[in-house]
Amino acid sequence: MQQAEYEEQTQTFYQRLPEITRGAWDIVKGVLIYVIIGIAIGAAMHGYVPENFFNQYLGGGEWWTVPLAVIIAIPMYANAAGIVPVIEVFVAKGVPLGTAIAFMMATVGLSIPEATLLKKVMSLKLIAIFFAVVTIAIIISGFLFNMIL
Repeated sequence: MQQAEYEEQTQTFYQRLPEITRGAWDIVKGVLIYVIIGIAIGAAMHGYVPENFFNQYLGGGEWWTVPLAVIIAIPMYANAAGIVPVIEVFVAKGVPLGTAIAFMMATVGLSIPEATLLKKVMSLKLIAIFFAVVTIAIIISGFLFNMIL
C-alpha cells in the first residue's frame, strides 16, 4: 500500500495532466449552465433596460439608491475590469460615487455565477451568510462614500 502511494506521489506533471484535465472539465461541466444563465440575465438587462434607467433611479442621491444599486447588480455578470467603464459612465451621468462603487462591488462580488461557483465548496446556509455579510458591507461602504465624497 505504501509503495503505491509513493509511486503516485512521484508522478510528473505530464503524467498527472490527464487526471487534472478530467477534474477541471468536471468542474466546468458542473457550473457552465449557471454561468450561461447569469450571462443571459446580464445580457437581457443590457438589451432590454432603457439606456437612462440606471441614471434615472440611481442618480438622485436618495437613501434608497445604494441598496437599489446592490439589488440591481446581483443578476449582472461582469469582472472587475469590465465594470469600470460602466461605473465611469454612471458617475459622468450624475450617479453619486458611493452608489456607483456599491453597484460595482455588488456586480463582481454578489453575482449569480459567483454563488454557483461557491456552491461547489460551501453549503447553502454558508453562502447565504456570506452574501448577507457582503451585501451589508457593500451598502455601508456606498453610504460612507456618498457622505464623504
